[in-house]
Amino acid sequence: MTLIVEWMLQPVDPTRAHAVDFYLSWHARIMVLAWGVIAPVAVLAARFFKILPWQSWPKELDNPAWWKIHWIGQSGAIALTFLGFGLILFSQEVGVSAHSHKVLGYIVLVFGCLQGLTGFLRGSKGGPTSPAPDGSLIGDHYDMTPHRLLFEAVHKSLGYGLIVVAFVCILMGLWAANAPRWMWLLIPGWWGFLIAAAVWLQLRVGSYDTYQAIWGADNTHPGNRMKKQGWGTVRPGDTMQVWGNKRKYNDS
Repeated sequence: MTLIVEWMLQPVDPTRAHAVDFYLSWHARIMVLAWGVIAPVAVLAARFFKILPWQSWPKELDNPAWWKIHWIGQSGAIALTFLGFGLILFSQEVGVSAHSHKVLGYIVLVFGCLQGLTGFLRGSKGGPTSPAPDGSLIGDHYDMTPHRLLFEAVHKSLGYGLIVVAFVCILMGLWAANAPRWMWLLIPGWWGFLIAAAVWLQLRVGSYDTYQAIWGADNTHPGNRMKKQGWGTVRPGDTMQVWGNKRKYNDS
C-alpha cells in the first residue's frame, strides 16, 4: 500500500520536477473546479434534467431545476475563470506553462464570456407561463422565432465545444506542471464517469425537448407544430417516454 501511495504522489514525468508556487497551484485548482467539474455538470443538467424522474409530466410542467443548475453553474464557472486568470498573473512559475495551454486558456476565457453573453440574447419567453405585458402569448421561445432558433444553435454548439476545449486545456496544464499521477487518474476518471452517465441517459431517455418540457405536447402550441430542435432530442409527448417508460401520450 505504501508503494502504491508513493507511486501515486510522484510526478507523471520522473525526469522533471513538480514545482509550482502558490498562485499557479490555486490557478490550477480553480480552473479544474470551474471547467472540469461545474461546467460539465451544468451542461448535463440542461440536456437531461428538463423532466425529472419523480415529476408527473405533463401534469407538472416547466420544471425550473435544470435551468437553475445550468445558469448558476455556468455563471459560477465564468466567475471562477476570472479568478483563476487573475491568480496566474502573479505566478512566478508561469513560464513553465506550455504555449498551447496558454492559447487554449485564452480561448476558454474569451469564448466562455461570449457564451455567457449569448444567454442574455435568448429572446423573450412568452407562452402561458410568461405572457407578454399586453397579455398575449407572443414570445421568441414560445413562437420559436428565427431569433430563438439562431440562439439555440449558437449557444448549444458553443457550449459543447467549450467543454471539449477546456478538457484538453486542463490536460495540457497537468502536463506542463508535471502533475502527480493521482491527478491523472482522478480528473480523467471523473470525466469518464460523466461521459458514461451522459451516454447512459442519452440511450435510456434522450435529451427531452425543452419546448414540450415547458408547455406540454398539445399541438395548439406553435412550437409543437415545428421540427424539433437539437440532435438526439426526444419529444416526450410523441411516445410519453419519461426516463425509459414508454406509453401512449394522454393529456387527461
